[in-house]
Amino acid sequence: MKCTRLILLFVLFGFTLHISAQTATLTGIVLNNENEPLQEVNIAIGSIGTFSDENGFYSLQVTADEAITVTFSHLGHKNVVLENLILNTNEVFEFNPVLSTDTIQIAGVTITPTGKKTVSGIITVSPEIVRNIPLSANAGVENIIKLLPYVSSSNELSTQYSVRGGNYDENLVYVNEIEVYRPFLVRSAQQEGMSFVNSDMVQNVRFSSGGFQAKYGDKLSSVLDITYKKPSETGVQIDLSFLGASATVETVSKNKKLSTISGVRYRNNGLLVNSQQTNTNFNPTFADAQTFTTYRFSNKFHLDFLGNISINDYQNEPLKRETNFGTISEPKSLVVFYQGEENNRYNTVLGALKGNYFLNDNTTLKLIASLYHTTEEEYSDVIAQYALGSVDSDLSSDSFGSATNLRGIGTQFNRARNELDALIFNLSHKGNHTSENKVLEWGLKYTHEDIRDQLRESEFIDSVGFFVRPPLPEFSNNQPEEPFESPLVAYDGVNATNFVKTDRFSGFIQFSNRLNIASHNVYYNLGIRAQHWSVSGKDIKTSSQTVVSPRGQVSLKPNWERDMLFRLSGGLYHQPPFYRELRNQTGTINPDVKAQESIHLVLGNEYSFNLWERPFTLMSEVYYKKLNNVNTYTLEDVRIRYVANNNAKAYVYGADLRLNGAFVPGTESWVSIGFLKTEENSNNRGYIARPSDQRLKFGILFQDYIPEFPNFKMYLNLVYNTGVPGGSPNYADPYIYNNRLRDYKRADLGISHIFVGGNRTYQKNHWLHKFKELSAGIEIFNLFNNQNSITNTWVRDVDSKQQFAVPNFMTSRVLNIRLRMRF
Repeated sequence: MKCTRLILLFVLFGFTLHISAQTATLTGIVLNNENEPLQEVNIAIGSIGTFSDENGFYSLQVTADEAITVTFSHLGHKNVVLENLILNTNEVFEFNPVLSTDTIQIAGVTITPTGKKTVSGIITVSPEIVRNIPLSANAGVENIIKLLPYVSSSNELSTQYSVRGGNYDENLVYVNEIEVYRPFLVRSAQQEGMSFVNSDMVQNVRFSSGGFQAKYGDKLSSVLDITYKKPSETGVQIDLSFLGASATVETVSKNKKLSTISGVRYRNNGLLVNSQQTNTNFNPTFADAQTFTTYRFSNKFHLDFLGNISINDYQNEPLKRETNFGTISEPKSLVVFYQGEENNRYNTVLGALKGNYFLNDNTTLKLIASLYHTTEEEYSDVIAQYALGSVDSDLSSDSFGSATNLRGIGTQFNRARNELDALIFNLSHKGNHTSENKVLEWGLKYTHEDIRDQLRESEFIDSVGFFVRPPLPEFSNNQPEEPFESPLVAYDGVNATNFVKTDRFSGFIQFSNRLNIASHNVYYNLGIRAQHWSVSGKDIKTSSQTVVSPRGQVSLKPNWERDMLFRLSGGLYHQPPFYRELRNQTGTINPDVKAQESIHLVLGNEYSFNLWERPFTLMSEVYYKKLNNVNTYTLEDVRIRYVANNNAKAYVYGADLRLNGAFVPGTESWVSIGFLKTEENSNNRGYIARPSDQRLKFGILFQDYIPEFPNFKMYLNLVYNTGVPGGSPNYADPYIYNNRLRDYKRADLGISHIFVGGNRTYQKNHWLHKFKELSAGIEIFNLFNNQNSITNTWVRDVDSKQQFAVPNFMTSRVLNIRLRMRF
C-alpha cells in the first residue's frame, strides 16, 4: 500500500523530463590588488556581456545547464577566465574575482548539479539545497549529510550522525577553519535542537567520509568543512514556520572593507516531540545568535571574527506511556504512569579570531585563536509506575490490542544531578605556499581543556512495596525464611566528581602536486600529522602520549573519451581520547586510555556523463578500516558511555554508490545506496556487531516542478535503513544483548511556491518589488506515518529481574508551514 502511494506521489508531481530553455544569474564584485572595487570591467560570454558599475558590482544572466566560459577583462589588468561553468536553472552564483596587474589568473571551475568536482575525495553540497529543502524535522547541513550513502542516523530530533561504522564522537566539524565542539552530556537527543551551523549563513559545504588529508584534525571517521559567507551586498532574510523562526542580516560598508553576516534563530520542538508515544508536558526551546565578521585592513591583512551564543532548555514532565512490543506469537504490552519532571539545560559560547596575512600572491599565513565554554545541567526526578503484561490478540475480542494479564507491577525511580563545566582554548597557525601546480601546507596548534564534571545518577526499583537491592554478593539473602538487614541502596548508580585538564600539541605538513604523465592528469597529496597530549587533574596521575599519522591521496584522470576520475586514499588515523572517553562506567577517570587508531583504505571512482542532454555523475567507493586500541561503549539513543579502556579491536568494510544530477532540468536530485559491516572483538571473546553496524542504506533526494508553472517546487526525501543493534542497558555486557531494532523507513515531503526569486521579479510600482526572494510552502514529516524506533527502554520484570527491550518510537506524521523572504 505504501509503495502504491509512493508511485502515485511521483506521478502526481510529474516525474517529467520536460526540457525548456532556462537561465541562471552570475553576479559579484570585481576588485583590484588593493581590494578596491574596479569599475568598467568587461564581463563577456561569447557575444553577450556586461560591465561592472562604480562599486565593482555586476550581474549577468547566463544559460543554465550547459558549460560556458566567462572572461573578465580591464585595461591595464590581466584577464581572469572562468572556464567550464555550469549553473543550475534559476541559480544565483556569486563570483568575486581580483584582477591583478602582473599575474594571469585562470580559474577552471565546474559547477554542476553534482557540485564542484574535486580530486581530493571531498563531496560538496550546494548551500541552496541546505537552505531550501525540508529534509527532516531538523532541517540543516547535517540532515543533507545524512542522505549520503555512508552516513547514518535514525533520530530526526538530533543533528548527530555516524559515518562508516564510527560513532557520533568521531566526526570533525569546522567553520571557516575554526573547530566546532558539541555538548558533552548527550542525553536523549534533546540537547541538539539546532545544529551549530546556521544554514542561512553558509556559502560552501564540503564533506569527507574517510581517507582525508593531514591538514584535518585527529578523528577517526569524517570531516564536515563549512565556509560562511562574506557578503557582497546588504540584505535581510527571514524564515518563519510552526517550529520556529530565524533572521539573517548581511551588511557591507561603503568601502567594502567591513562585511558581516549575523543570524538569530529560535526553535521549539514541541510540535514534534508531543507526537510521540509518551504523553508529556514538554517544552523544548532552543535559541542562538551567531555572527561572522571580516575586516580588510589592507590587501595584505584580513581579520575574521566568529561568535556564537547558544541556549538549549528542556522542561519535561512525562505523564503516560503505552507501548505494544514483542513478537507475533508472544506480544507484550507496557503501561507506564509517570510522576516528576526533567529539567536539562545546555549553554555554550564560542568566540574566535582568525588573522589572514597574504605575504605575496603565493604565500598565505594564518593565526587562529578560539575560546569555547559550555555549562551543562541535567536534573531529573522521575517516578515510573509500570505494569508489564500480554496483549489481547483475539481479533474477535472487544479488547483486541489492549493490555491483559498485567503482571510485574513495579516502580522505578530515576534521579540525576549531572553538572559539567568545560573551557577549551585553541591557538593555531596555518600556512600555505603555492608554486605553479605545487602546494605546501603546514600548521601548528595548542589546545588546553579544563573540564569540571559532577556525575550523580541512581535508579531505585520497588516491587509492590518490596525494595529491590542490586544483584551483588553482599546483598544475597533467602528472605523471607531468614530476616535480612542492609542499607537501602540504589539498584544501579554512579557518583563521581572529576577535575581534568588536558594539554595538546599537534602539527601537520603536507605537499600536493598535479602532474601530466603520458597525457593523463595525476594529482597526489602526501602528509603527516602528530599530536602529543598530557592528562592531569585532582587525584589523577599525570599521563602523556604521542601519536603520528601519515596520510596520502592519489587521483588519476585518464585522457579517455569518457570523463572518469579514479581516487585512492588512506593512511593511519588516530583519535586521542577526549574527556568523555576517559570516564568509565563508575565515573572514574582513566588517564592511561590510549588513542584509538584506524587504518583507512578507500578506492573511489567518479564518472561524469550526459543523459537526456543533462549532466550526471556516478560516484562509487569501496573502503576498509582496521581499528586497534578500540574504546568500547554502550549507546542509549545518542548518549555514549565509554568503558574507558583499549581492550578491543574492530573492522569496517563496505561499498557506496551515488548517482546525482538533473533528473529534472534545473534541479539536483540523487539516488544513493550503501552497504557496510562493522564488528568488534573485546578481550578475544569473539566478534559481535558494533552499535553502528548499519548494514544497508537506501536514500533518494528528488526535486521536481510543474513545467507549465516552474515556480511550484516539490522536494521529496526517502530513506530506508536496516536495523542497527538495539543497544544494552548502561554498561551492561553487550555480548548478552544482540537484538536489532526494526528497519528505519521515512519519507519527508515539501511543496513550495516561489513568488519572487530566480527569474521572477516585479516592477518598482508592484508591492512585491521590495522582495529579492519570497516563497511559502508546506512540509510533511514522516509522510507515511512509519513507526521508527531509535533505541530501547530497558524495563525489569521485578519478579524474575529479566530485562525487556521496549522500543522508543520517534515522531509520527507532522505538518509544518514555512515562509521565507529576503529583502
